[in-house]
This record gives sequence, C-alpha cells and structure tokens, in this order.
Amino acid sequence: MIKSELVQRIADRNPHLYQRDVENIVNAILDEIVGALAKGNRVELRGFGAFAVKKREGRVGRNPRTGEAVTVDQKVVPAFKTGKELRLKLNGKA
Repeated sequence: MIKSELVQRIADRNPHLYQRDVENIVNAILDEIVGALAKGNRVELRGFGAFAVKKREGRVGRNPRTGEAVTVDQKVVPAFKTGKELRLKLNGKA
C-alpha cells in the first residue's frame, strides 16, 4: 500500500471528511514521526510498533562489480520494531 491508497481508504471509511483533509492529517502524522526521528527521539505507537534511529558504524565494504575495497561512512538509519498486537495479528493468533 502506498500513501495515496492509505489516504483513499481512510477517506472511504470516513465519508464526513474530505479527501484533502485526510491527506493533510496523514502528512502531518508522518511529518511528526520524521521530525522526532530526525531529532534522535523514539516514536512509539502502542499496539503497532516503535520507530527509532540506530547508528551504524563505519566499515570497509566491497564494490560488488570490481571487488575493490570501499570505505562506508558511519550513518544513522531508521529502525522499526513491531508491537505485540501487530505481531499476533501477523501470525494469526489474534
């Protein structure tokens, strides 16, 4: 599912809301999550999961075409850990 499909589904389930308002709400939620992660904070949505940032140390990698050693700089990457309720639904136990 892509963002526009999510917006459409939410708008379909809530006919009293305009689609543009639903799109603004979805964008606001995602912007807040991105903003919190950019500050290094953790975002927890109970029952769904938690977003966090993890630091990956620099390392020496390999260019798959040439086999040449390449230095990969340290970076910060997003991480997601599922919540218990989501995990149970995915495994058919809820």
